Amino acid sequence: MRIATWNVNSLRSRIDRVEAFLERHDIDVLALQETKAREEQLPLMGLQARGYDVAAHGLNQWNGVALISRVGLEDVAVGFPGQPGWGDPTETEARALGATCGGVRIWSLYVPNGRKPDDPHYAYKLDWLTRLQTAAADWLDQPTALVGDWNICPTDDDVFDVAQFRNSTHVTPAERAAFQAFLDGGWHEVTRAHAPGYTYWDYYRQRFERDRGLKIDFVLGSPALAARVTTAFIDRDERDPSLGSTSPSDHAPVVVDLADA
Repeated sequence: MRIATWNVNSLRSRIDRVEAFLERHDIDVLALQETKAREEQLPLMGLQARGYDVAAHGLNQWNGVALISRVGLEDVAVGFPGQPGWGDPTETEARALGATCGGVRIWSLYVPNGRKPDDPHYAYKLDWLTRLQTAAADWLDQPTALVGDWNICPTDDDVFDVAQFRNSTHVTPAERAAFQAFLDGGWHEVTRAHAPGYTYWDYYRQRFERDRGLKIDFVLGSPALAARVTTAFIDRDERDPSLGSTSPSDHAPVVVDLADA
């Protein structure tokens, strides 16, 4: 089974790229983040005509997650137990969606950005991660993948210039400790050994062309899931502005192949 994760930065704007990506790489399950629309606003007919089922969760033009599967889409869960909210009044954002696809439990996750280390959104981000880890501890005994945009660079190698980010989110000790807590708790990051390189390049000053990026999109697998991983890769071509008729997302998809159970 081939699964992928991609912060698409608006599914409505890039549906042609999504459909082409699914065909080009023969994807079985695609987890999307930043779909930026309610489900009824999404152009899903082309995906469905290709044999894919779709589950989507979006509340407005911000955030939004989806799962696209041609190997089944069962037991859909919107949000994880204990997921915190944001805003005034506090509301749970569209940042987590889970479903069982081909016998694998897959969660599409869009971790809060954090904005700045002294911002309330940063505290929200750390709380979100802590509560996700607590919920995810109950999922370790089944084939499970936590996939998506984690908005964290776990190591210095995951950022093009760590000195430039020294006062920014994504690289702070608390964020890195939150990511490491998943690994210490039994999860395996399954892409790094197979897929070195960045997954995100800001649109600013030709950062993709100069490869000044960040690695912030990851696949964390339970032991049973990690044991099935045969390879993984980052589809850098999808970030290339010359590919397709519409502009690319600022993220590249990450693809993981699983052996049969």
